[in-house]
Amino acid sequence: MMRDVVRIGNASGFYGDRFSAVQEMLEGGELDYLTGDYLAELTMLILGRDRMKDPATGYAKTFLKQMKENLALALDRGVKIVTNAGGLNPHGLAVALRELAAEQGLDAQIAFVSGDDLAKRAGELGLGTPLTANAYLGAFGIKTALTRGADIVVTGRVTDASLTVGPAAAAFDWKHDDLDALAGAVVAGHVIECGAQATGGNYAFFTEIPMGHLGFPIAELRADGSSVITKHDGTGGAVTVGTVTSQLLYEVGGPRYFNPDVTARLDSVQLTQEATDRVAISAATGEAPPNTLKVSLNHLAGLRNEITVILTGLDIEAKAALFQEQFEAALPQRPAELEWRLVRHDRTDADNEEQASAVLHVVARDQDPAKVGRAFSNVAVELALATYPGFTLIGPPASGSPYGVYEPGYVDAALVEHRVTQPDGVTVRIEPSPLAGPPTYDADDPAPEPATDWGPTRTVPLGSIAGARSGDKGGSANIGLWARSDDEYAWLDAFLSTERLKELLPEIAALDVHRYRLPNLRAVNFVIEGILGRGVAEQVRFDPQAKGLGEWLRSRHVPIPERFLD
Repeated sequence: MMRDVVRIGNASGFYGDRFSAVQEMLEGGELDYLTGDYLAELTMLILGRDRMKDPATGYAKTFLKQMKENLALALDRGVKIVTNAGGLNPHGLAVALRELAAEQGLDAQIAFVSGDDLAKRAGELGLGTPLTANAYLGAFGIKTALTRGADIVVTGRVTDASLTVGPAAAAFDWKHDDLDALAGAVVAGHVIECGAQATGGNYAFFTEIPMGHLGFPIAELRADGSSVITKHDGTGGAVTVGTVTSQLLYEVGGPRYFNPDVTARLDSVQLTQEATDRVAISAATGEAPPNTLKVSLNHLAGLRNEITVILTGLDIEAKAALFQEQFEAALPQRPAELEWRLVRHDRTDADNEEQASAVLHVVARDQDPAKVGRAFSNVAVELALATYPGFTLIGPPASGSPYGVYEPGYVDAALVEHRVTQPDGVTVRIEPSPLAGPPTYDADDPAPEPATDWGPTRTVPLGSIAGARSGDKGGSANIGLWARSDDEYAWLDAFLSTERLKELLPEIAALDVHRYRLPNLRAVNFVIEGILGRGVAEQVRFDPQAKGLGEWLRSRHVPIPERFLD
């Protein structure tokens, strides 16, 4: 019998999230489905290296341990579980789960979704020779598995939101042409996919809500795709328009949010604080999905080694220049890439030694272990008594370690064999949406001309009135900022142009930046191309995943109208 509302909880936002969350969610209150997101671009590289050592691995082992403790509880409560913990080996995880169920004497119907792994076909698809190549699949394989009676559905690389869309599509029997409903589920799925980020985690105004042991989020979905985001009673954190807005802005681009089953229009979404810890999401609009699938490509790029030294007191720049000159002259072989970075933490006339010190980083990258191994590290050690005064090396010398680089690819959706294998062993192929077509990309939105005289201003941190959420998008990053009233948004929208952003964040001055407006969320989103190079696995940037980029922006002092500060 079709229900009016289905409750879909999430118990994992990444590989390494709170282990006890599965049990907490199962015991904390009513649920129909429990999802778990374990995959990220870096995770796929880690799993790829695991699979190189042992072809039987390649999945998130943590999930198997969680099921060892909680599978009986989930079955007893009638909660179906959907997870992408299958990683590069969903079949292997499904087999391990069946063995676990048999050991515990449980009758668990387990299905798995596959076809996303394109590594063996990468050459013929024009994707090169990556270590991993995984297409982002949609939700209809999950829907099919649940409709056929699966208790647990294990997937490889599906879009994060698909973990929520699949159960909702199964519960309400959505078809490909239910675009608005699918779009609503995509939005709800995007809100809960990162776990406690929807209940106060990483929230700009965290001092305003009860923090501590945060609860994980739940999406209550209806047949029209509208939803309410909430959490179990008595759990920590809060669900507010602010926390939901913050998560909606996480790792997005323009107003069109592409998924394999629908293109969700983020600029159509309406948020309403329905009650304490209950935020309603409505009015989501869906358009036809793109006829291509994004592919996550990870390459093993070589070996990397890093040395950091401390520079204290006077003549910091001269000390750094001396060490760099001596170090490069003493290298037995020069690596293919040698990157120096001086970070000035030091203060004049400091009260303690740490505040009087700066750090100098040198990073080497090469395919040849001899150029980035102990011979490279030993150069710094051998200079210890023959360089600038106060030389200190952070950490012992080390050998080089492997690193990878990420890049996105795209393939025709019709060329990807999206499959679901049912508990009875029957495999069904899932065809792409018949509505799919060429994607429509959003144009940049320039800042509007100021239409209001806001009166006197005071120079204070931008974060006094604006929230922000930032994150990595491969080699790029996004910063979404939002205001909490219409007037504050009108000012923020006009004030924060692309040019102003580059002034406030000098690191990005030479990079391409795209600006998008989301008025319904009182938000503006920036996508900064190339700030993270070739992805987090290659990065040695201070903040390699750009998680703090938004907080840096909020800390910059700007002239804000006093009427907002009073």
